[in-house]
Amino acid sequence: MAFALRKRGPSTFERAADGSMTLMEHIRELRNRLFRASLAILVGFGFGIWLATPVRLLLSKPYCDLPQAIDPETGKCLFVQLGVADVFLLNLKIGLWVGLIIAAPVWLYQLWAFIAPGLHRHERRYAYVFTALAAPLFAAGAVLAFFVTTKGLEFLLNVSGDDISTTLEVTRYISFVTNLVLLFGVAFEFPLIVLMLNFVGLASAKRLLSWWRVAIFVFFAFSAVVTPTPDPFGMTALALCLSALYFAAVGVAFLNDRRRGRGQEVYAGIADDEVSPLDLSSEPVPTGARIEASDPIAAPEPVAAPAPIERRYDDMT
Repeated sequence: MAFALRKRGPSTFERAADGSMTLMEHIRELRNRLFRASLAILVGFGFGIWLATPVRLLLSKPYCDLPQAIDPETGKCLFVQLGVADVFLLNLKIGLWVGLIIAAPVWLYQLWAFIAPGLHRHERRYAYVFTALAAPLFAAGAVLAFFVTTKGLEFLLNVSGDDISTTLEVTRYISFVTNLVLLFGVAFEFPLIVLMLNFVGLASAKRLLSWWRVAIFVFFAFSAVVTPTPDPFGMTALALCLSALYFAAVGVAFLNDRRRGRGQEVYAGIADDEVSPLDLSSEPVPTGARIEASDPIAAPEPVAAPAPIERRYDDMT
């Protein structure tokens, strides 16, 4: 039998005879790992609630550093709350984000432990490299988002003029900053996609380099859409950073192609519509030794003729 049946329930097949996991065991393992990840996020959420106010003040720093944000009477940076529970719900939202970040080592490990057994050794090695690069790239995008937010708010508040008093609503401002940080962080992960295309063999380094005009155009168009201000400074800063990361990824792709010997194949220098040269030189084949029969072949025995068939009168119809 291919499976061993236990008395846990009807039609429940446990571990197979070859040691592999069955569908029910995969579902149980997924349930257990989701429970552990949820428990870690819940613990991180508790710490996030405790850190919600300092994080909110940190996100408010790009606005509060501007002279237009200071109240002349109190000398403090003030926001407006339109709803009674807006700040409370905002602290819960910030606490959840902080909890996800604090519990990231746990739930990422649970996710990896569930996926890793189905991957090959080289696929796991690539996953380690990409994960180690993803976190610093996201952090660099978040820092650039803070820089763009500061310059953008300074530009927008100066445009409004001195005769207009501006006070921002706290939930809309925090959502604006967090969305900008998320967009910039995700945008900085684009070089990893370029490297993944090269490492899996879908695009060579030369082909990636030939796409540089399209890539730069896409970077500037994307930056023009996601940056909050109409001035060219924030857009140019994001587009130049993405372009530099793209060329750095292409450089790593060239090193990877050289290490793997790509482009040095037999037909590498031949175009798709070009006939490859054929080597028509022939080598002489020596004549093999004659094979002698060890025993003479016996003559076939004569086959006796079949006996005549006697027919009776009743055979005739």
